[in-house]
Amino acid sequence: MQKLTWISGMALLMAACQPKPKPAETNTPTTNTISTANVPVFSADSAYAYVAKQVAFGPRVPGTKAQKECASWLIKTLRPLSDTVYVQETTVTGPEKQKLPCINIVASFNPAAKDRVLVLAHWDTRPWGDQDAFNKKTPIDGADDGGSGVGVMMELARQFKLKQPNVGVDLLFTDVEDYGVSHVEDSYCLGTQYWAKNPHVKGYKANYGILLDMVGGRGTQFFMEGFSKRDAYAPMKMFWDVANQLGYSSQFRYESPQDAAITDDHYYVNTMTGIPTFDIIALQQNGNFAPHWHTANDNIQIIDKTTLKAVGQTLLQVLYTQPLSY
Repeated sequence: MQKLTWISGMALLMAACQPKPKPAETNTPTTNTISTANVPVFSADSAYAYVAKQVAFGPRVPGTKAQKECASWLIKTLRPLSDTVYVQETTVTGPEKQKLPCINIVASFNPAAKDRVLVLAHWDTRPWGDQDAFNKKTPIDGADDGGSGVGVMMELARQFKLKQPNVGVDLLFTDVEDYGVSHVEDSYCLGTQYWAKNPHVKGYKANYGILLDMVGGRGTQFFMEGFSKRDAYAPMKMFWDVANQLGYSSQFRYESPQDAAITDDHYYVNTMTGIPTFDIIALQQNGNFAPHWHTANDNIQIIDKTTLKAVGQTLLQVLYTQPLSY
């Protein structure tokens, strides 16, 4: 996954000087009461099963049998749940000039709605556990790094089939996110970069986007990431407020640890499409990634239904009751 950098408060301030004003960054919760009436109940059991299903295919590395099998399962499962499913099959160039098969999948709901929210996660896995203490060349299961975001989105799709929200929602499952290397610029997030240049619908626009990356780990906390704060502060703050009002304050923290900024999928959506997109990603308070990042420990044992529930229920609350209240 992505490169971790630190950006100064001045850099954030300068980047935030855009024509469209945004609210003051108070980083304090909104304490209004919140009604959960008519909001579906997110099933953490279902989301967990979707994660386990992905892991059962093995590492979903581009060019492997597991990639093909998992893609087929995603498409087959999403088609009866969605209004429309778009599949982008292409070839992208990896950091060592290798040609990599890439399969992006978009499940769209309520296509007639003008107001839309983009939710995305990558479904591929890291070809090597470069952060592991012992097995640095072994592909990882990616239960959290890839699998958890996809599991949450699959459960969203299941809920949308039962009761569709009024806002339009597009679930973007991106491929070839995690094949990058730090010394090659823009070598991560290749599927997202392709989609940004070739959207599934010509001229596609969304009001904002939400990236889910490592959203199922045990004990996970979500801090306000630097590029998200710079480019999509208003919808991110709304989301954090809703999470806190639902009782998930231990997971969704208002701090921005050392202005940690991550070149993740949302960075390319922001810079290449202009859709303000924020990243929900597991970070430690010191700004580093979660300890299981890019290691063999990123397996099904790290997945916690409590974390999946916090993310998924907040998503449903926002999408069904206040998707544009920011």
